[in-house]
Amino acid sequence: MEKIVIKDFAFEKYHGLGNDYILVNDIEWNIPENKKMELARKLCERHFSIGADGLIYICNSNKVDIKMRIFNDDGSESEMCGNGIRCFSKYVYENKIVNSNPIKIETLKGIMISKLSIQNGSVKMVEINMGEPILDCELIPVVPENNKFECINESILVIDKIFNFTAVSMGNPHCVIMVEEQLDDKDLNKYGSAIESHERFPNKTNVEFMKVISPDECNVRVFERAVGITNSCGTGSCASVVAGTILGKFRKNSPIIVHNDGGDLIITYTGEEIYMKGSIEKVFSGKIKKLEF
Repeated sequence: MEKIVIKDFAFEKYHGLGNDYILVNDIEWNIPENKKMELARKLCERHFSIGADGLIYICNSNKVDIKMRIFNDDGSESEMCGNGIRCFSKYVYENKIVNSNPIKIETLKGIMISKLSIQNGSVKMVEINMGEPILDCELIPVVPENNKFECINESILVIDKIFNFTAVSMGNPHCVIMVEEQLDDKDLNKYGSAIESHERFPNKTNVEFMKVISPDECNVRVFERAVGITNSCGTGSCASVVAGTILGKFRKNSPIIVHNDGGDLIITYTGEEIYMKGSIEKVFSGKIKKLEF
């Protein structure tokens, strides 16, 4: 395959609660479709490149204000990402690509609505209407016990342990497991990676281990599909609150503080739609003198 050479390639890096992303204005750079995955792998590699959990392309939309495409660090394309879409929202507003507020964003999941909290022209907080969670096993997808429509608090054998899980999709699949005590990194990696590729999840899955602290608060640790342990996950936090609400741990229409390793998100589940609110930080802008891939 022929190599592409780009001079003075500009990018920006953002993070949402430690979940970090490289943002590329594809309206300007127009990266060929057959090179988008390769560029994500190249730039996201830590130690040898910029390093990030994923790469986000800003694209034109013929449906709404703007379009987001997000690729994991292994080059696979994801349907949606809560932290990623908040980074995207701050980028397109502060770079004057989109001037509206709220912003309508096209994603592989569908149209998402982003509401910005702005101070002195800078986006401080972003609230996303994440839409309705998907509980239909066929659509998640997940293989249920006894051909059930939903997987709610079902048991799953993983290596040497049996966990109870609830399957939820936020446009991407999640396996939410309630625990009495949070897992350390060793066990999070051990069990998270085994569940991610478990035969009950045909498209693999993100894994959240949730400890309920109170009816208004919980702690979530994440093993992200195709990434591994991450500091936070927006869709994972939403899925965790949905699962907790179904299981009677949280109240509908009540803001729930979700403590991720990288910081806190505020998630509100109405019983129909989910709203996610959190901060976003720009890390730096950069330019690669000569980019070959």
